[in-house]
Amino acid sequence: MLTLYRPGDGPWHRLTAGRKSAVLGLIVLGVSVVPASWWGAALTAGVCLACYAVRGAGMGALVRQGIAIRWILAVTLAGQLLFLGAETGVANTVRICAAVVISGLLALTTPVSELLEALERGLSPLARLRVDPQRAALTIAVTLSTLPVLVRLEREVREAQNARGGGRSLRLFAIPFLVVSLKHADALGDALTARGVR
Repeated sequence: MLTLYRPGDGPWHRLTAGRKSAVLGLIVLGVSVVPASWWGAALTAGVCLACYAVRGAGMGALVRQGIAIRWILAVTLAGQLLFLGAETGVANTVRICAAVVISGLLALTTPVSELLEALERGLSPLARLRVDPQRAALTIAVTLSTLPVLVRLEREVREAQNARGGGRSLRLFAIPFLVVSLKHADALGDALTARGVR
């Protein structure tokens, strides 16, 4: 499976998956409660930049994360500006962007195997409620690894569309993207079934 993980030896890489999840969760919680104002947006952006301005992460990774969620941000910003005005709209959009890209540090700096083990440990109390922690952890890990695959598929479909002179037509993009996404989902399902996951 394609993952977001990038090997390194920076501070985020050295933290265990459990501690890293707790630290990043607290940072995301912190930026989520910053007031929706211009100074709040600047503070949130500063925190986000500080999280990536360390060895093993870097501004290139931050830019790639932002590009991957550009459409979510565009739709969010448009709705916020329409209903809440410039200051609140920009601040809320910056908070959402920061929360997503800061959370992305977990996948960028943690191997899938470590992430799975940490998720299993964290979800183990659910076994009392007859929830299989291994299956739940695998579901979350598969979801995390599928997102970058969809971003790659979107880029490939756009490149093929441009090569054929299709321009930026949403209609000409949506159907091929849906087909390749469903093929990927089918192949992933077959792979999981072959490994005994039902």
